[in-house]
Amino acid sequence: MTTTVDQEKVLRTYAEAARTAHDALTALDQLSGDGDFGDNLREGLDGVTSALDDGPADAPFTVAAGVFLDEVGGTSGPLIGLLFQEIGRALTEHGDGHEGWATGVREGLAAIQRVGEAEPGDRTMVDALAPARDALDGGAGYADTARAALDGARATADIKARRGRASYVGERALGAADPGATGVALFFWSLARVAEPDTELGSVTDAVS
Repeated sequence: MTTTVDQEKVLRTYAEAARTAHDALTALDQLSGDGDFGDNLREGLDGVTSALDDGPADAPFTVAAGVFLDEVGGTSGPLIGLLFQEIGRALTEHGDGHEGWATGVREGLAAIQRVGEAEPGDRTMVDALAPARDALDGGAGYADTARAALDGARATADIKARRGRASYVGERALGAADPGATGVALFFWSLARVAEPDTELGSVTDAVS
C-alpha cells in the first residue's frame, strides 16, 4: 500500500471532528473522569490548526506533538503528544504512506505504554490504539483500521477500569465508553476520512456513540 496521506489534512479533519464531538466526549468524561477531556482535545487541536495556519510545516505531526506536550493539560494531553511525536518521526523517516503510519502508531503506542503502563483491557486509550496498531501491522487499510479502533473504544463500555482516573469511580462508568479511547478512535476515523474518502464510515456522531 503506497498511497500517501496528507498529514495536515488529517490533523485539520481531526480538529473539526473534535469540535463536533466535544459534548459527547465531555459527557463520557463526566462519568469516568473530571469532565475536561472534550475541552482538552478540542482546544489542543485548535492550537494545532492555529500553529499550522502560521505557516507551512514540513512535519505537521511534529508541530502537533509540540502543542500537546507543551500546552495541553490533563492526563491525556501529554499521551496524545507522545503519539503525535512518534507518528511525526515515523512519517519523516518512512514517508506518509502505509509504512510510515504503521510505524508511527506502533511506536506511539509503545511510548504511551512505557509512560502509563496500561495494557489492553485496562479501559484506556490503549484499548483503541492496540487494535489500530494490529490492523496496520497486518496490512489493513485505513478504514478497516478505523473500524478496529472504534470497536476497541466501544468495547471499553463493558470494562471496569484498572488504570487512569476512571479506576477511581469503580462501576459508575460501566455502560459508557472510555473518553480517551473514543477520542483516539476519532483520530483514526479522521485518518480514514482523508486517506479513503469514498469508504463509508458514518458520521462523527456515529463514531462517538
